[in-house]
Amino acid sequence: MSRKTLYVVTGMSGAGKTQAIRCLEDAGFYCVEHLPLDLFPKFMDLLEGSSGELGSLVALGLDLREAALDAKFPQIHAALMGSPHNVHIIFVEASDEILLRRFSETRRPHPLSPRGTVEEGIALERSKLAQIREKADWILDTSGLNIHQLRAKIRDEITSMAERSGLTVNIVSFGFAYGLPAEASLVFDVRFLPNPFFVPELRPLTGEDDAVYRYVTEGEEGKAFLQSLGSFLAFLLPRFQREGKAYLTVAVGCTGGRHRSVAVAKWLYNTLSERKEITVGLIHRDRMR
Repeated sequence: MSRKTLYVVTGMSGAGKTQAIRCLEDAGFYCVEHLPLDLFPKFMDLLEGSSGELGSLVALGLDLREAALDAKFPQIHAALMGSPHNVHIIFVEASDEILLRRFSETRRPHPLSPRGTVEEGIALERSKLAQIREKADWILDTSGLNIHQLRAKIRDEITSMAERSGLTVNIVSFGFAYGLPAEASLVFDVRFLPNPFFVPELRPLTGEDDAVYRYVTEGEEGKAFLQSLGSFLAFLLPRFQREGKAYLTVAVGCTGGRHRSVAVAKWLYNTLSERKEITVGLIHRDRMR
């Protein structure tokens, strides 16, 4: 039996799961969409017994049109994690506003609320999929993406997933004024730290600038917080790895996303980059707003 790379694509109706599957298919994956859950054991048996018929790249699409997905997912997840294959779970979602607009444009009823409102269907689906979202390796928010951007982002991400091993930690700085990052696994609020915005010479700068970085990270409160944060993540990350987590997003937020969050995110990136067993990325979402 050859070890395969298996991508499981799930998420919200109308968020772009079908486009994700098509992108994987274009990348050379053997794709199975809307697999009935009664056939899941057969699917896993096929993977185990296949020496070359399916190839080494396989993608499976699951959604709540299969009514028992939320109830059966713990067993499905256990089977996936217990297999010898390289498994990645991609959860595709979008904001309620965007999903409502997409359903309105296509004039389709929501599959979970065919006789009710789309809003009711979205709320019910979010509730049912919450446990699956928590297990995802990558949460793909398609709210601000057109079809070409979506396909490019999926293509880039599956390429990087295939190249890396172990735990990947993406660090995102953001401003609470612009909302939480949808993909965040852990969120740290650093609005309690002294704010460089109120220091005239620091206000036009960002946390990427040395003066702001030192102001945030070398003050008494900053040093104490970062020491505790570093110890917390040193405790937590190996346990995420032990549970089979491959992808983790750590979000750091302040009011506007320009000063404190950027400095702390930069410190985290520099600190975690010293660890050989993880891959680290850094995004400053709102720094230039």
